[in-house]
Amino acid sequence: MSIAKVNTTETTQAQSPSKNQDASATWQPEDQMKWEVVKIPGKVATQYSVVRLSNQRSLMANASSSASMLRKDLRIEPEQLNALNFSWQIQKLIEGADMALRDQDDSPVRLVLAFDGDRGQFSPQNAMLSELSHALSGRPMPYATLMYVWCNQRPVETVIQNPRTDRIRKIVVESGAGRLNQWLTYERNIRADYEKAFGEPPGALIGIGLMTDSDNTRSHAQAWYGPIQLNAAKGKPAL
Repeated sequence: MSIAKVNTTETTQAQSPSKNQDASATWQPEDQMKWEVVKIPGKVATQYSVVRLSNQRSLMANASSSASMLRKDLRIEPEQLNALNFSWQIQKLIEGADMALRDQDDSPVRLVLAFDGDRGQFSPQNAMLSELSHALSGRPMPYATLMYVWCNQRPVETVIQNPRTDRIRKIVVESGAGRLNQWLTYERNIRADYEKAFGEPPGALIGIGLMTDSDNTRSHAQAWYGPIQLNAAKGKPAL
């Protein structure tokens, strides 16, 4: 496996949507590297860098008993939500990881989507978690968070509820060790996946992020992310 570090001063900007055609927003690894670093209080931060992997630019994540996210704020109204395309690669699974269990909730790759909604509908527990999030990070907890993840054993398309809050749910898009060490590309329908996970229509998409974490299992994880593309519904610009 050939890995070479890339000079991040040679960057490309996210593509701007055209007013005369169906809009899309694409973030290359260099763009992702500029996203906000979201650290988790009390946790060591995962290290992210832009590298060449097998002659392809990618965002490499190196997690050593660590967890942190790269996040970009945006706003895409519900009627504009359509397709999401992304790719990733991992070398190995995280031994002992289980995203349904609080003390084993790690994943080598996560693509994270945050949605707006009426926080007045939060349960007392979720309202308390939102207040805690605001106190620690300056932001309230999103109304809903949907993650695409790689799971050790659960079947593809399984929905996993976060062990701390039902406002975070994960859809398994890859499972097991059958497709390690190769680029894997996915296309997902954001609206359909949200409705599958939460049982209701989505609100506006207000954030997108990447996360590789190994803090709960006290282990090491390495992953590579490729470009991410959001495609708006026909005739409706994404951004």
